[in-house]
Amino acid sequence: MLTYSETLALHDGALADTGLLVERAAQGDLGLATPCVGWDLADLLSHMVGQNLGFATAVAAGDAEEAAYAGPDITPANAVAEWDASAAALRAAFGQADEGATVHLAEFDIQVPAAMALGMQLLDAAVHAWDVATALGDTYRPNETVADFVLDYARKIASRPGGSPGVFAEPLTETGTDPWFDALRLLGRDPQQAWSRADDAH
Repeated sequence: MLTYSETLALHDGALADTGLLVERAAQGDLGLATPCVGWDLADLLSHMVGQNLGFATAVAAGDAEEAAYAGPDITPANAVAEWDASAAALRAAFGQADEGATVHLAEFDIQVPAAMALGMQLLDAAVHAWDVATALGDTYRPNETVADFVLDYARKIASRPGGSPGVFAEPLTETGTDPWFDALRLLGRDPQQAWSRADDAH
């Protein structure tokens, strides 16, 4: 099991990877389709920034209203600045947090330790990095440790009664051939057919 400091380092790396992808996205067409059905790149980046800001507030203060998770309108002109500011706020919040402190996540109406909130954010950062890269016609693969971590979390999410409606699309079956691809599949993403699903969850 990863320690809090080890998870922090992996999360920092995932945010850095995503930052590079955001820079690329901002230089092109933010109207490109993404693996999140119904969202173009601007929508996806707005969601990602909003999640960063909402989690940062919740971790720092113990709670945050649902409105804190709302992302700004994203344009090529502000995409990088908005992402960088939100990532910096998230890094600071988790870096200063007590890993055992209780954090209320209003979107899910649950209370979790800060360490679990960090794990949730590591999963989000890695998976959304793949979403952005895929929209850009590229690919993204985290290191083996992150892939295994995300797969473990994805299995827990997929095994919940009713799955995780409104958060991730309906899980697909694992193939057992690639941990990262299986993690994506369990979160409703088919690495071979990223835009083929009609689910409206992300």
